[in-house]
Amino acid sequence: MSFRLGLTGSIGMGKSTTARLFAEAGCAVWDADAAVHRMYDTDGAAVQPIKEVLPGAIVDNAVSREKLKEMIGRDASVLGVIERIVHPLVAEDRAEFSRTASADILIFDIPLLFEGNGQATMDAVVCVSVSPEIQKKRVMERGTMTEAQFEQIRAKQMPNDEKCALSDYVVITDTLDHARAQVNKIVETIREQLADA
Repeated sequence: MSFRLGLTGSIGMGKSTTARLFAEAGCAVWDADAAVHRMYDTDGAAVQPIKEVLPGAIVDNAVSREKLKEMIGRDASVLGVIERIVHPLVAEDRAEFSRTASADILIFDIPLLFEGNGQATMDAVVCVSVSPEIQKKRVMERGTMTEAQFEQIRAKQMPNDEKCALSDYVVITDTLDHARAQVNKIVETIREQLADA
């Protein structure tokens, strides 16, 4: 039986980098955002069900995130419609990963893990963290959103200190070497527990 480790953290905290470090340490990683991207992609699992209720969101047989954003902007209830379609598909994808992955530690990279009460299905949770200043600087350097959009996203997410308090482990991602050392220590600790079990 593999150890299920939830990986979470707010926007710009270094979650993707931390997931990569866990993969380097021999863990299998499931990424919630990547799963949604696959489902929205050409002929993905979400395309047909979304087409049936929101035909305007489909461009070239794929779900257009831009069109969805516009639709949600005009009518906030559209978000609930999308979530009712996508959440079960994501859960199915995650279950399939759990059944087929062969690593001793499975990482579940889920940005809104606590917000969706996903920690209940994990053996432990890791939260990535960095100072608010570094967080903001990283997000702004991506050049993909305005400061107002960043603040809007941050306001929707559970505060970072709360996430850290609820987690079993915290990885500070101020530098890559520091993050790697913490990830390796967590993996070592869990592998020791598995060996003793």
